[in-house]
Amino acid sequence: MPPASRRRRRALAGAALAGSLFLTVGAPAALAVADTGAAAALAPARGQAVPPLDTQALRAAIANLGDPQATAAQVRVDGSAGRWYGTSGVADLRTKRPVRQDDAFRIGSITKVFVATVVLQLAAEHKVDLDAPVQRYLPGVLPAGFPPITITQLLNHTSGLPSESGTPDLSTPEKVLEHRYDRWTPRDMVSLVSHGPMKFEPGTKQEYRGINYVLAAMVVEKVTGHAYGEEIGKRIIRPLHLTRTSVPGSDPTIHGPHVHGYLAMSDGTLRDATVYDQTEAWGEGEMISTTGDLDRFISALFSGRLLPAAQLEKMFTLPPSNVRMVDGSPARYSTGLQTVTVNGVTLWGKTGERYGYNSAMVATRDQQRRVVYSFNPTHRDQTQMKMTLRIADAVTKGKSQG
Repeated sequence: MPPASRRRRRALAGAALAGSLFLTVGAPAALAVADTGAAAALAPARGQAVPPLDTQALRAAIANLGDPQATAAQVRVDGSAGRWYGTSGVADLRTKRPVRQDDAFRIGSITKVFVATVVLQLAAEHKVDLDAPVQRYLPGVLPAGFPPITITQLLNHTSGLPSESGTPDLSTPEKVLEHRYDRWTPRDMVSLVSHGPMKFEPGTKQEYRGINYVLAAMVVEKVTGHAYGEEIGKRIIRPLHLTRTSVPGSDPTIHGPHVHGYLAMSDGTLRDATVYDQTEAWGEGEMISTTGDLDRFISALFSGRLLPAAQLEKMFTLPPSNVRMVDGSPARYSTGLQTVTVNGVTLWGKTGERYGYNSAMVATRDQQRRVVYSFNPTHRDQTQMKMTLRIADAVTKGKSQG
């Protein structure tokens, strides 16, 4: 348990970025968020024509590591409509070693897909009721005055929980690294949203929040009696032979071959931010993986190998059309995934971000196209969108459109 003065400290700046980098409202016309409603979202996803791969565009998308500034990038494309893998930059600035396919990286909020999958498995086993309030499973964790918040409302970000308070000052990259070894517990994180009024009535709006998945992971632990990472290992990692995927817990290092993440300091110099205590992202953004492992995971998930049909369908079902994001834009988060339509191609999956790391795992529902990318930006800001948009355009446009 951290000292009282540090107990409320949590690096939350990434919560806003991690959910929006691939699905930003107001992005260029090539990136249009899918409309609300399950029918509208799913109709084009079943049997839509995916263009042939434009490998030249893919190479160009990750070649420019100066805009935005990044130290490395890699993209894996798979599926029935074509395969490709490419890299740029180096995994380690000190040794200048090129990026390799088995290099691990921090996957950030892609962790949420693993957590949601386990919760849906427990629902299929009748151990979790998705329509029951989280307060039934975690009595006393949230303030008594809070309204009931269902498990589904956690998983699709319609909980309405209050804003965090008492977060650390992370206004400069130097201050970020001062907190790299801060140790957090789930209760510490929940305490950040235990003050102030609810933002909205649960189920009426949508707002991407990491704390929803902290609570969901706590439910997994309460129901199973095991650490949520153990359940992910037992139910997903080992059955799928994801040998380079892990839930690090309090271990701040990445073991085995990996890509380093760097942060640009105020004077422009780069510092290695790879070693970083991930307990601040417990349950919602702490995992480590590779492009190959994530491709295997999303393929198994969409193929129905991890969930029965009824539970899998929830991952492709958006909230009712009257539920919109807090900024008024269409809802884009389902029970565990997010969706976007780029150049007419509807993708489902998840983005992820940690200091020095940016990634995504997406696919068309029929798996004509699966995409996993990871790049290593040196600035944690909206400039990262430039690389994301280039990759998104390259994997969906095809040669026929220029």
